[in-house]
Amino acid sequence: MRKVMIIAEAGVNHNGDINLAKKMVDAASEAGADAIKFQTFKTQYLVVQTAKKAKYQILNTGNNSSQFEMLRELELDQSSFKELFQYCIGKNIKFISSPFDLESVDFLNAIGLDTFKIPSGEITNYLYLKKIATLNRKIILSTGMATVDEIKEALDILKENTENIILLHCTSAYPASMQEVNLKAMCTMKQIFHKEVGYSDHTLGIEVAVAAVALGACVIEKHFTLDRYLPGPDHTMSLEPNEFKKLVESIRNIEQALGDGIKKPTVTELINREFVRKSLVAAKVIRQGEVFSEDNLCAKRPGNGISPMQLNRLVGCNAKRNYEKDERIDE
Repeated sequence: MRKVMIIAEAGVNHNGDINLAKKMVDAASEAGADAIKFQTFKTQYLVVQTAKKAKYQILNTGNNSSQFEMLRELELDQSSFKELFQYCIGKNIKFISSPFDLESVDFLNAIGLDTFKIPSGEITNYLYLKKIATLNRKIILSTGMATVDEIKEALDILKENTENIILLHCTSAYPASMQEVNLKAMCTMKQIFHKEVGYSDHTLGIEVAVAAVALGACVIEKHFTLDRYLPGPDHTMSLEPNEFKKLVESIRNIEQALGDGIKKPTVTELINREFVRKSLVAAKVIRQGEVFSEDNLCAKRPGNGISPMQLNRLVGCNAKRNYEKDERIDE
């Protein structure tokens, strides 16, 4: 079984501070994440200045600034991302970033990003998808808010130059309620599009992400922060380092538990089988020449003798020797 790729979604939880971003890289690496993902954007290319904040953004950051102003404060410049890219190499953790505009796509491609994570909000952005399709890079496509037809349209554009695409099921709510997760939709996408699938988790806690692995997810993405009480739009729904480490441990345990799918006794089961299965024994004293029957035979532990499944082979036969009660039949 291929190892599940676990992505720590740093997003904008660095709060526009390169030093905080580096601390997040350190913590994600220590927690066992395979990759850490940021968001690369130029605010002026992402949102108009009059755009309102989403409800969850107002709840977490107040309503004293516009979405434009909020994002401008969370923006890292290109030199910072170059530095982070190299810093991740030194920490042996994969650097990924979601571009949110065409200039950022070109920039990330230029610095050597080999995997492009397309966020849910860009799945209907034609020019954006078309540009990424020309790069012949690995693609992870989040499908929050999307219909099956919209996913198909996006794939038709992306498939022009690459078939190396993983689809992430996602519920674009912050946080997402259990009633809106619809995790089985991940399996539906795999059946419809014949693509590998994963899950971008916006729920609180870790159980849904772990369940997604059990259902076949090959990628898990989960929001990550150093401190849930830091200011910013996404911290409150993110996992702190100790929680993320628990997520990683749980996923790795589930990977082992899933096994190879072949139903056969394990090494430990073969050892235990003798002690928990049963053998045919004498239900009462049986004399030599006496006929074996269901009345004078029974099954008891241990299972180191004749299997009870062989009962009919013995019934009607004559005992070749005397047996005391509970003595193992050895004929």
